[in-house]
Formats: sequence, structure tokens, C-alpha cells
Amino acid sequence: MPQRDDQITLVAFMQASNVSVYSGSWRYPSAAEDYLDLRYYQRIARTLEEGTFDLLFFDDRLAMPTTYDDSPDEAIRYGARPIKLDLSTVLGAVAAATEHIGLGATYSTTYYPPFHVARTFATLDHLSGGRAAWNVVTSVNDAEAQNYGVDEHFEHDQRYDRAEEFVDVVSQLWDSWEDDAIVGDRKSGVFADPDKVHEIKHQGEFFNVRGPLTVPRTPQGRPVIIQAGQSGRGRLFAAKWADVVFTSAPNQEIARESYALQKQQVTDAGREADKVRLLPMVYTVVGETEQIAREKEAIFLNELVHPTASLALLSEVTNYDFAGHELDEVVTDELIDSISGIRGLVQGIRRHVGDGELTLRMLANHRATLLQGPRFVGTGEQVAEEMQEWFDTRACDGFVIAATHFPGAFEDFVRLVVPELRKRGALRSEYPGTTLRDTLGLERPANRFAAPADVH
Repeated sequence: MPQRDDQITLVAFMQASNVSVYSGSWRYPSAAEDYLDLRYYQRIARTLEEGTFDLLFFDDRLAMPTTYDDSPDEAIRYGARPIKLDLSTVLGAVAAATEHIGLGATYSTTYYPPFHVARTFATLDHLSGGRAAWNVVTSVNDAEAQNYGVDEHFEHDQRYDRAEEFVDVVSQLWDSWEDDAIVGDRKSGVFADPDKVHEIKHQGEFFNVRGPLTVPRTPQGRPVIIQAGQSGRGRLFAAKWADVVFTSAPNQEIARESYALQKQQVTDAGREADKVRLLPMVYTVVGETEQIAREKEAIFLNELVHPTASLALLSEVTNYDFAGHELDEVVTDELIDSISGIRGLVQGIRRHVGDGELTLRMLANHRATLLQGPRFVGTGEQVAEEMQEWFDTRACDGFVIAATHFPGAFEDFVRLVVPELRKRGALRSEYPGTTLRDTLGLERPANRFAAPADVH
């Protein structure tokens, strides 16, 4: 299959937390302990910018894992993501320390109103010079609901109905100032043209929002939209709205099938498929030799995540208390039927492990260790070759790199893999412009409220 003209998109997957995506990372012998210091995140961001990553992305949860034994104790005891800092503050600090890399964060459509989200990301886009990205999520976690006073969640399709309206409202607010609304005429005293600042006057099924936004239109026009839903409805939502889609695939063959399906859905939604990036999450374990890389991989797979921490994280994602179960208990059809939200997780793990006997230990490990996604393990040259193959065979448009530990994981990748990708022409050596849309090759969207330009 011929090589594409474009280049690999790279996203760094972060947590503003005591751990990386890999929940045992805090136990790695050289792990940094200053994760409550803004300089910790600034160091990581500068490393990624040296490697010309497109985007630094922070996942988020709005509660500790509390479902296991109806208590946060085990998550606290074993460091299973008990810390989550406010992302707007973290991204502000990272913006000040970088110039080019995109800055993305998760914000839920369940707990925040559209005006708040629109203002937060518009502000970040201005202060970063056009580098903001919003990951749109719907929430179903009971612990989060209890922190925000929500008695019950909408059912699946209604959550996406609400999210559709939410994103539409946010997009209207981002457009509520036309690009040339600010006049700034000190002599006449006119600051801005009120005819070019619009009340959106939205009245919908879920939201009534007057507007306009209190932040002028941003350098990108609208921040980049990220989506990661893997259900049928989630993929349709992504096809309509997302610029970047985080995907999940256990191997290259399944990734190619999923890629073709999702690209067709983008086309069916009336958008250009090549303008939407599909990126699977992967782990990379890189060493100066393959043996060094394999030895590090064994540490991450076998030594650092406490079994109870794994069950606490599994309980969190399924909203089911596994405290009364043993790790080696077989996952039966009866158990699956009794737990809302676990069937998709089981199906995803089946794609990794096949149709043999599945235990809770295996299920839990996929939530807490490197078993959760594909692993590229080896020298810089070996990892670059594997990534290039996925890219060239249309299994993806790039990758979301999940770090195993800090510092080290991204430093190893930038030091050993990035030069190999650049040798192959698969990765840029400098950024092409000033905004994240420039980096991703996306056009600045037209403002829906502005009159069309005259054509002569």
C-alpha cells in the first residue's frame, strides 16, 4: 500500500495526578514526586514540544475511585488515581512554558454548563496563542455524581442527545463575537461594534443560553474538538463534531477495520474524512537495546500495580462494587448480565485475549496496567518501524502515547523514537504554524453569525 503524503499525529496522554495513565507509575524507582508543582508539568510539556508532538492532553475524573467497598480507602492506600488537579490551572501553567504544542483537556457535558466550558477553552485559546482543545465526554460515574449533587444520570442515548445540544451551544458561543468586532477607537470612544457581538438566544430541550460569550472570538475561531466514545452512538457523535478521535484497538488488523468504518461515518456526516484524525492509545517501552526494553516492560506488567488497586479502578469504571469477589473468580455471563456497563469492557478485552476463560484479575489488569492497549516495545528503530507500519496500512492517523512513568517515558520516546520517525519522513522537525489547527492542517472555521464575504 503506498505511503501517505501526510505525517504521523502524536498526542501525549497525561494525568494531572500522582500517576500517569498507568496506575502503578508512582512506584517506579525513579518516578518524580513533585506532581503538585507546576514545574513538573512544564518540564514534561517542553520535552514533548522538543519532539514536535501535536498535542498534550489531560484526562480527568471528578472524584476519587470510591465504588470499591463503598469507600475511597483502597484507592488512597495504593495510589490508584486519588489525586486530580484542576486542569484549567495546569494548562495555564503549561501554556506559559511552551510555544507550539496543543493543550487539551477533558471537560464533562454532565456537570459543567455550556457557558462555563465555552469561556474556559476560549480563554485558554487566547492565552496560549491558539492551542486549545476540548475533549467532550458524558459522565456516568456514581462518585462524580455524588460530588456534584446529581441524583441520577440520563440513559445512554439521552446523554448523547444532551451532548449534541451542549456542543452546539458552545460552538454558538465561540462564534458570538465576529472576528472584527473589536474596533478599539480611542478617539471616538467606541470599543466594539455591538452589531458584531451576538446574543445566541438558544432555547433547546436541555439548555437555555442567552449569550454572548464574555470572551472574543479566538485565534483558532473555535478550539479543536476531541472525542473518545467507542459505542455506536459515540462514533456517530465523533463523526459529526470531532477533529481528533481517540480510538481503542487491540491489534493492527482490528484497528484497520475500525479505521475504515469510522472514516466512512465521517464522510456520511458530510465532512472531509482526511481532516479527522483517528488515534489509538498505545504504550511505548523504549530502550537502547531490545533486551533493556523487554526488562522494563516486565517491571511494568508484573511488579508495580497492587491487585486491590486494580479492582478499585475496575469498580470505578463499571460502577459496581467488586469488594465481595476474588481476583481469580471467572467472569461468567451471569456476572456480566448483573453489571450495567461491563459488557463493552469485556468485549474489548476479549479482542485482546480471545474467547478463553476470563477472570476478574485479567479484567482488572486491563484497567490498571499496560494490558489496556497495544504495546510497542524495543529500540527506537523497532518502535518507529512498528508505528510506521500501522500508519501506512491505514490502521490509524497517528497515536495517543500513554506514558508508563515520569520522568522517563516521554524522554525515551523523544530521544530514541522521534529521530527515527524523522529519518523516515513520518514526523515533522518543526511546527508548521502558530495554532493547533495549523499543526493538524485544519482550516479556521467560518463564523456562523458573520455575513458572507463579497465575491468580486
